[in-house]
Amino acid sequence: MTASSTKPALGALAFFGIAFTLATYFTFAAVQGDYGLFRRVEILAEKQQLEAELALAQAEVTHMENLTRRLSDSYLDLDLLDQQARDVLGMIRADELVIR
Repeated sequence: MTASSTKPALGALAFFGIAFTLATYFTFAAVQGDYGLFRRVEILAEKQQLEAELALAQAEVTHMENLTRRLSDSYLDLDLLDQQARDVLGMIRADELVIR
């Protein structure tokens, strides 16, 4: 009779150990790495924040363009001119009272 060994071969254990280690590493890198899922979520959140800031900046630019157009030579808004003169020069009309 021959003795039958039930021990797995050392090469098979090394192969599965290395395969498990590599699978664990690549899974970790896919989740936590520079190009992983968590980084993608961070980038998307930053993108939304920057888009909101862009929308605010575009609204401010549109408002300033409107004010500039209203003070241009081709279209003069007298109420806006009066308001700007009061703000910049500190002028008041003769029939107004200043309370400090």
